[in-house]
Amino acid sequence: MATLKNLTKSFKQFRNFSSTTAIKKSVIKEGYKQQSLDDNHQRFNRGGDGESNPKDRNVHWVFLGCPGVGKGTYAGRLSNLLNVPHIATGDLVREELSSSGPLSKQLSEIVNQGKLLSDDIIFRLLSKRLETGEGNGESGFILDGFPRTVRQAEILEGVTDIDLVINLKLREDVILSKCLGRRKCSQCGGNYNLATIDIKAENGSPGMYMAPLLPPAGCESKLITRSDDTEEVVKERLRIYNEMSQPVEEFYRSRGKLLEFQLPGGIPESWPKLLHVLNLEDHDDKQSAAA
Repeated sequence: MATLKNLTKSFKQFRNFSSTTAIKKSVIKEGYKQQSLDDNHQRFNRGGDGESNPKDRNVHWVFLGCPGVGKGTYAGRLSNLLNVPHIATGDLVREELSSSGPLSKQLSEIVNQGKLLSDDIIFRLLSKRLETGEGNGESGFILDGFPRTVRQAEILEGVTDIDLVINLKLREDVILSKCLGRRKCSQCGGNYNLATIDIKAENGSPGMYMAPLLPPAGCESKLITRSDDTEEVVKERLRIYNEMSQPVEEFYRSRGKLLEFQLPGGIPESWPKLLHVLNLEDHDDKQSAAA
């Protein structure tokens, strides 16, 4: 229980950062109202008078979605846009694995089998990350890969007020291809994907195209594959996730916080539509497209 106490303390301290920073407390909270879109996506519009600058919003968001769906990609982009930290439990696990710390061996065995980590381990890693964030004066957060169980969701809900939960959806065959195509540069740490997704429309199902995310020439010879990105392990992770995700999704759906977002394609197709349903704009992205 000591770990849970530390997590609770960390979350409470994390929530109090807004009182000591310049980031406003005009958060996206209960002002969201759910609507139906023509493409069957759900849209959350922020109510209230006027529009605050997205980068002034002290958000408390969660990203859900199966392994390989792109949580890190889109959570990272929103993190940069809204100027809040992106906290990915997968990154925390990989950092611990590379640190040769006391948990490293135990984590290695679990991860390489495609199993989910226990609540105790997740809480220890997350508590450590939040305490580090406190020292850096961070405010707000976008969680990626947490919570994965209803118990985790209940604990999180008890110590902080989650504004919005974004549940990314993607075809499982596409996810498998994406996971097997993932690469990372061992030198710069850049993430890339060698897979080309090109699915033709048929029998009323829409087609989908995702271009590969290729590395620059300087990184090509330094690419490495994650140890858990094998077909057997990825399929096991997807099986476990599908079994456990429904209760967590229903937990947030029943509280009116769940936004289901079906990815229509790669980043060029999906990013503008995600911004649209979140009532956000990425001026830098528009300028890059116009250049």
